[in-house]
Amino acid sequence: MVAGAVTRQVGNLPADLTSFVGRRRELAEIRRLLSASRLVTLTGVGGVGKTRLALRAAAEQRRAFDSVWLVDLSTVTDPALVAETVAATMGVRDEAADCPVDALEQVLSSQRTLLVLDNCEHLRDACAVLADRLLRAAPELRILATSRQSLGITGEHQMKISPLPVPEPDRPLSRRSLELYDGISLLTERAAAVLPGFTVTEDNQAAVAELCRQLDGIPLAIELAAVRLRALSVSALVERLRDRYRLLTGGSSAAVPRQQTLHALVDWSFQLLPAAERTLWTRLSIFPSHFDLDAVEVVCTGDGIERDDVLDLLDALLDKSLLLREEHGGAVRYRMLDTLREFGRKRLSGPAERRSLQRRHRDHYFLLARQADAEWFGPDQFSWLRRLNLEQANLRAAMDFCLQEPCEAETGLRMALHLTDPCWLAKAYYNEGRHWLDRMLWAVPEPTVLRALALCADAELVLIQGDTDRGRRLLAESRALAERLGDPEALAQTSLMAGMAEHYSGDYAKANPLLERAVEEEEAVGNLTGLLTALITLAAGVGYLGDRARATGLFERALALAEAHGECSGRAWVFTIFAIHLWQGGENARALAMARESLLLTRDLGDRLNIAMNLEVIAWVQASEGRHPCAARLLAASEEIGCSVGMAPRRDKRFAEFHERCLTDLRTSLGDRALSRETRRGNRLTMNEAIEEAIGDRAERGLARAGETVAEAEPAPSERPPAAEPSPLTRREQEIAELIAQGRSNKEIASALVISQRTVEGHVERILDKLGFASRAQIAAWMAARGAGGRS
Repeated sequence: MVAGAVTRQVGNLPADLTSFVGRRRELAEIRRLLSASRLVTLTGVGGVGKTRLALRAAAEQRRAFDSVWLVDLSTVTDPALVAETVAATMGVRDEAADCPVDALEQVLSSQRTLLVLDNCEHLRDACAVLADRLLRAAPELRILATSRQSLGITGEHQMKISPLPVPEPDRPLSRRSLELYDGISLLTERAAAVLPGFTVTEDNQAAVAELCRQLDGIPLAIELAAVRLRALSVSALVERLRDRYRLLTGGSSAAVPRQQTLHALVDWSFQLLPAAERTLWTRLSIFPSHFDLDAVEVVCTGDGIERDDVLDLLDALLDKSLLLREEHGGAVRYRMLDTLREFGRKRLSGPAERRSLQRRHRDHYFLLARQADAEWFGPDQFSWLRRLNLEQANLRAAMDFCLQEPCEAETGLRMALHLTDPCWLAKAYYNEGRHWLDRMLWAVPEPTVLRALALCADAELVLIQGDTDRGRRLLAESRALAERLGDPEALAQTSLMAGMAEHYSGDYAKANPLLERAVEEEEAVGNLTGLLTALITLAAGVGYLGDRARATGLFERALALAEAHGECSGRAWVFTIFAIHLWQGGENARALAMARESLLLTRDLGDRLNIAMNLEVIAWVQASEGRHPCAARLLAASEEIGCSVGMAPRRDKRFAEFHERCLTDLRTSLGDRALSRETRRGNRLTMNEAIEEAIGDRAERGLARAGETVAEAEPAPSERPPAAEPSPLTRREQEIAELIAQGRSNKEIASALVISQRTVEGHVERILDKLGFASRAQIAAWMAARGAGGRS
């Protein structure tokens, strides 16, 4: 990452938090604490609203930080995956770093970041260690954590979150005075949602106050009770709640009353349900996170629940606020609150039922992983990427069951192998892949073909991360086992990995024969993913050794293979590496068109590593064409995006040579001062802005196609429709220029576009530079002229 770079505004907080009631004092206190302390932990009983408060506080603080990230740890059961989960949430890929913490330190060290670590209590030690290390490495980092207890590290400021205020007993009440209590406001709002027209009246105000007191102001308890007001009056609800409490408070007198209250309310809601709904509630508790209808129909049916009844039962639980409905990319999924999930698990009939449900859960997600692996090399890659990302918590739980349950580890190893290509390689989750493969290989030491393939997959992840020695050891063990068993698939994979290991190290003369053998062997066993990888790598190596004609033939064969099967991820990489080959041969127009085509694909796939690589390749081409300012900006943007995924976008020695050659050319052509200026501008580009600049107006109109020259891609002048002169500004810069023309200040523009004022200042500076202006008035006049000429 370039020193002094301005970090872009990023994060994953919800766009807004609806129906947030009260907590003004707490929000102000969190604001104050975050300004004075680098670690603030919100603690309190389950259901008190720690998560919701943290999200609201983070949303209000968004503009004070370069980035704000929410990391939900509720579904993580393995302490070893805490850092990996944080890195994955932030989009920090760990390709170069052996440990995700190293990549996180690199990215966070130069950003002003607010990191919300939610639900830390079951991973307290791991969260404490990670927080301490990141805070030491990143001086501008702030952490807002939620937990049932403090993390216990130096510098932490603990803030106890109390229940919502409710009226004290025997206090004189009026409708106006009740409005001052947040607990009453929450009940009123939630009750009105299920019973339109509900309000606090003189007739029910005493019962409303008593109900909120009985619930001790716990938000979750209030929300669950509000649902019952559709069927019961407030007075009847209070009476039933009192009876249930007397029945359920005969346990330990040392228990916190609020915890007894919440348990009593949840149990009371549970007992009111019909038998089938209670059964489904308990079975749904087997899911560690959100899930879809198909999974419920497979895992939770039988013994009293028919498949045809599942949808109605889910709808009933949704109606009673015992289940949440969420939409993820247009897909409907369901989620149970942690407190309700824990309650349901305790209501399972015993260990046997729990193991049976876990096995059915594992079987369902094993089949999903196997299907993803089988269909990965085809037209459905986009949908599989989205699906596996949604199911990550379920996949982890399924593999964890395989490790915990006797005689199931072999299935777990097979599942891990199925996930290598569509999950860990495609999304650059290398450390997580190694985590599961290493554990499964340790648990399944038998010398089988499965072990040989898994060792080879593990070696690939290790080699990509640059751990050559360990990768070669794993590969040697895999090769020896494959030769001993004589399995063609395992032999083909080890040939491919051996060739790639030499290719990464820069020994192309040694790599190419191994890759040639891999091409033959992978084709013979029908492994299309392996065949495509071998062809791409061999083509690059052959080209590096000077046989351009053969390299071109190999690239074209790889491209034909991917296109014949509708495959996208590998096809994008063919375009990227082929573009480098064309650029080396002086075919700049074709190289530019091909890199841009790859960039369009990788943008849709979300492959940040290949996006960074394509920006770099386009920078090399632009520099060769004399467009040095653009090349410098793209080179800097590539470096910035590469750092965001934990590495620079150069995977072998030859790429590094090309990068240094381009940088030297730019320094000679522009001079140090101009190069520094363009580098700063490139660092300020968002990823989408960098893509827009790299693609250019011609490609944005869809006129560029891989393999065409510029002359072929551009229509003849007589064929072109009359068009206004294109704006030199990006879409975001155009928006800001329009607001400047309206007389808005930088602060007002930042507020209107929900970005930081510093980001606006960077955009304004680039607009002035691109247009050659010295004042905002000139920008306004230019915009007015374009509007008058019909060229906006």
